[in-house]
Amino acid sequence: MLGFSLQKLLFTILVIAIVWYGFKMIARIQERRSEGDAASPRAPSRRRRRGGAEAEEMVACGLCGTFVPARNARSCGRDDCPWPG
Repeated sequence: MLGFSLQKLLFTILVIAIVWYGFKMIARIQERRSEGDAASPRAPSRRRRRGGAEAEEMVACGLCGTFVPARNARSCGRDDCPWPG
């Protein structure tokens, strides 16, 4: 009745593993939420995304309205374009 059997042992190990990974998952979710709350929604975030580069500042051309990168502005092809290249 109170003896050890293989089924009881496996069931106990399974329950412990489920509880363990459940707590780890909850901790990860809370960590992500706290990181998201730290950044103000009104101020743009400058942190890098996982696979991409950070956001780049863009400026509009005064003549045609095309947006170009502020650091590497290039000509749009028009003769009167203010950007070099």
